[in-house]
Amino acid sequence: MSETIKPYQDSEKGKKEQVAQMFDTISENYDGLNKIISLGTDATWKKKILQMVKLQHPTLILDIATGTGDLAILFAETTATEIIGLDISQGMLDMGKKKISEKNLDSKIQMVLGDGEKIPYTDNYFDVITVAYGVRNFENLEKGLSEILRVLKPNGKLTIVSDNRLYAHALVSTVEQLNRERERSYFRGVDDNDMDLEEHSNRNTTKNDSESDDSDDQQVIPKI
Repeated sequence: MSETIKPYQDSEKGKKEQVAQMFDTISENYDGLNKIISLGTDATWKKKILQMVKLQHPTLILDIATGTGDLAILFAETTATEIIGLDISQGMLDMGKKKISEKNLDSKIQMVLGDGEKIPYTDNYFDVITVAYGVRNFENLEKGLSEILRVLKPNGKLTIVSDNRLYAHALVSTVEQLNRERERSYFRGVDDNDMDLEEHSNRNTTKNDSESDDSDDQQVIPKI
């Protein structure tokens, strides 16, 4: 999972800069393109994520790689009082802001230009974090996942959506390892005791769509 795949192979820009450039370019047409490319299935998985998030009764939600803010807007139906949509593409965020204003949700949803590998929030801040088709655009996967775990509350829920089963299972293993390392580091600093993953998983559950009734290849992974 260490291979770096860039949108523009002949460019000297880094992956993040290229991804931002690509989405800035297509931002005005992104929503329509997404519906065509996904054959309309995007609405189905977004509703699935919404129902999962509702069960957490969150107050603070972070949607990484929020794009034009569809998930962030759906999350206005939850108990959350603050919803952050984070993205590296200003063009996508601008389109999202227009949709948010049209729905009079400006007081609840904030669109933030930022990097998922350097999240501008304090430790243990969010109740729920979602990343839909966004981790594949991280330049440094482990750094991005570590940052997510840093800002997620101990009782929080992380949901990652991927359209690649093998990649999704590899993500689960990566995050479980990062989680163990993070917990060992923390608890050694406190009282030299380790908490095993099973105990922690009571608070941050790992799941994939094989447990649901849907037959598509979507991987929905809360707490990875």
